[in-house]
Amino acid sequence: MKKKVGIIEKMKESEFVLLGVGAVAGAFLRYKITSSPILLGILPVNVLIVNVVGSFVLGSFSILATSWNLDAKYSLLVAIGFCGSLTTMSSFALETSRLLDERAYASAALSILANVGLSIGAIIGARSLMIVILEGGLR
Repeated sequence: MKKKVGIIEKMKESEFVLLGVGAVAGAFLRYKITSSPILLGILPVNVLIVNVVGSFVLGSFSILATSWNLDAKYSLLVAIGFCGSLTTMSSFALETSRLLDERAYASAALSILANVGLSIGAIIGARSLMIVILEGGLR
């Protein structure tokens, strides 16, 4: 009879450590950035900052990981651990919900457009920048 193995049991210790180190670093940085509210008018920008920075890091990493042929375990450190803990969809959703509750519809729309648009832009920009750098285009 086959014994069922849990996901943690399947992970190697080194993979679990990489995931944990990345997650702690990302969570710590998110805490430091979001602990003192920064407002642009009524629009809270702390969550926007972590989402855009995390997207930029993830975009850069996606190109570097492929170019440098990095082992998939490094995705546990950077993509899943660090970026997953740094960026925050739930806080973005909560802030947007609060803006809607306050009937700040324009700010809510701006928050949605900024978080989604700038995060996608950061991914695309970072990937493009890494390609240029790796191809020696910035000499």
